Amino acid sequence: MTTLTTADYRRAEQLLPHNAARLVPGARIRPNREDGTDRFWYRVDTAQGRRFVLVDPAAGDRGAAFDHDRLAAALSAASGTAVEGAHLPFTSIGRSGDTVEFTAFDARWRYVPDDDRCTRIDDPGHNAIHEQPSPDGAWVAFVRDHDIWVRSADRTEEFALTHDGEEYFDYGSNLDVALSRIMLRNAGVTAPPMLAWSPDSRRLVTHRIDQRHLREQVLVESTPRDGGPPVAHSFRYAMPQDEQHARMHFVVLDVARRSAVWEATGPSHIGHLSPFARGWVWWSPDGASLYFLRQPRYSRSLGLYRLDPDTGAVDLLVDEHGTTRVEPAQLIFDRPMVRVLSTGEVLWYSQRDGWGHLYLYPAPPRPPDPASTDEPAPTRITSGAWAVRGILHVDEDNRTVLFLASGLVPGEPYARQLCTVGLDGTGFVNHSDDAFDHEVVVAVSGAWFLDTASTVDTPPRTVVCDVAGATVLELERPDTALLVGAGWTPPERFSAKAADGVTDIHGTLWRPHGFDPSRRYPLVDSAYPGPQVMRTTAGFANPHFVSPETLAALGFAVVTVDGRGTPGRSKAFHDASYGNLGNAGFLEDHVAAIHQLVDRHPWIDLDRVGIAGASGGGFATVRAMLTHPDLYKVGVALCGNHDIRHYLALWADTYLGEGTPEQWADAANPGLAANLSGKLLLVHGELDDNVLPYQTLNLVDALIDADKDFDLLVVPGVEHIFMGREHYVTRRMWDHLVRHLLGTQPPSGYALRPFPAGAEHLAELLG
Repeated sequence: MTTLTTADYRRAEQLLPHNAARLVPGARIRPNREDGTDRFWYRVDTAQGRRFVLVDPAAGDRGAAFDHDRLAAALSAASGTAVEGAHLPFTSIGRSGDTVEFTAFDARWRYVPDDDRCTRIDDPGHNAIHEQPSPDGAWVAFVRDHDIWVRSADRTEEFALTHDGEEYFDYGSNLDVALSRIMLRNAGVTAPPMLAWSPDSRRLVTHRIDQRHLREQVLVESTPRDGGPPVAHSFRYAMPQDEQHARMHFVVLDVARRSAVWEATGPSHIGHLSPFARGWVWWSPDGASLYFLRQPRYSRSLGLYRLDPDTGAVDLLVDEHGTTRVEPAQLIFDRPMVRVLSTGEVLWYSQRDGWGHLYLYPAPPRPPDPASTDEPAPTRITSGAWAVRGILHVDEDNRTVLFLASGLVPGEPYARQLCTVGLDGTGFVNHSDDAFDHEVVVAVSGAWFLDTASTVDTPPRTVVCDVAGATVLELERPDTALLVGAGWTPPERFSAKAADGVTDIHGTLWRPHGFDPSRRYPLVDSAYPGPQVMRTTAGFANPHFVSPETLAALGFAVVTVDGRGTPGRSKAFHDASYGNLGNAGFLEDHVAAIHQLVDRHPWIDLDRVGIAGASGGGFATVRAMLTHPDLYKVGVALCGNHDIRHYLALWADTYLGEGTPEQWADAANPGLAANLSGKLLLVHGELDDNVLPYQTLNLVDALIDADKDFDLLVVPGVEHIFMGREHYVTRRMWDHLVRHLLGTQPPSGYALRPFPAGAEHLAELLG
């Protein structure tokens, strides 16, 4: 039996996403805007070190954000710690003119190039993530003891704007199920307040959430960091079949008057996330109105409302209903594609014709006529067998909208293209006109945008473009030389027929490193079933806990597939999952695709197929092994939600509705435990407050009752993403697949280095 070596694991470790980024420097740019301008900086990490780049689109200029060596020398002198310009001890900066501020060595520093000095500062203007400054910088809002407080920038004033907050009936917080408290704690981060300042900085809007009657859950931290006895963590967690769900009530708080104006319509249902976290609440530019989106519990309608911040009065502007979910975007956590124009017209996204398109509603009468029952007739702006994926900018002067759309590239439904169309539906232009997937960030002024284009085998090229789509400045054009040197070969994009024999589905195939077509290789399905997001992307990056490239480095072929029921395409394609969550993203489509790949590539060993996934992918992994045991012989299920009845209400309420007893039972893995015949590893964090640990333990109980063999790893002190111990979980996943699917032994005693940690790493994970 061949044994993998330390060098094999080291090569795979080098290709973990946080390490591989250095092999393709500049592949992912996160622009950080300077206040009041279109200038921005970004960071590039390379094998040689880190650099910060400053871009001025108006001047067509790109260069170093500062002199790295001079700053390093100044910081060395000020801190007493040696620093190199290529290895600066910080990952983000703040800029004001030429002055640079940053955090290093547990302190805040200011570097002024003119005098070439670094000064340690206690800057009252530097706001932590749990504080939200007003637009004019005069105030900072935060949550204290369940109430909203504000503090003046000069710290001479500090006072509460609410006074009756209490536990589980508090202001400015998120739902318990969305706070991920253990993750934030492990990253050293406090949750941001859920609120929005008015443009004139005079008022802010927040909500009060009532969770007092929700089901309570308790997680036990078996090994606290302080070495003390176990600690119980309690929180509120509503499940799909619970009658009691959280409710929220908007309130507008006036800083100068210290007064409150409540939303007149009273408390309403709140789903999985605060509307502030989802971008579902915003002020008009003049501060005269507030707008918000609202859905009932089962998401079969969506309304746009106007809230008068002076009176609390609420008007319904647009209301759409459907027989399944009605969504303001293709992916559930994308920014909603709704804009209220200065004219009062409403730009609105809808899937009413079976695809995702834009419509323009006329301005409603002001004041509204309560006696009128006429529905305003919208103007259709876009049409066709493709989907709008995001509104980027509305040019009201020229009456055009800049947006991303997918489905315009033949044979590639997920590639996003940059397009413009007039608000009257004329003048459609596809600026991309290529086969690349485009990620776009638009400047605040709307005069420039950042376009990052890639395919699965072509690293991203990032350029600055003007509103006409013309390239103004190239920022980064990385190559794959270092990746190839690490053993990488480009993955293959493929299409196949779904299990119905009619529907086209798509995926990506990675060949094992050192590929030899005369050999036969085991295959791993890196799975995530949705239905709220897709698993397979058309671009270069494929972020996921189960990294295909690392498994390819270990000698596996790896596949990702989006079966029916996942988003990004037509309404019908997505609706295949509605009421059908037990199907786990149409696993029969995965099976059909794998058989077709074997027909095309005889080097894939159909007798050695495994599957691995996290969260919903953990559910899909177990479901695949229990419903298709003839194909899936080995699996690793990380933090799987194995019974929808005991999971967050989000999935079931949105994608199942009220459900029937049969549908509820069908979306549970424990009832199928007797079908297990392969080698299964179950992994769960003991403090997972997203997918509760007893989801896995319920499955364990059923497997024991069925007298089945399996492996179980419960990881102390960590939550849904295993923060702080990702390296150990990843290595255990590799070992399991290597032993039972590759049929060899992993290197003895190999330990992966810990993944990046802390607030900045969490920010990277959350995008």
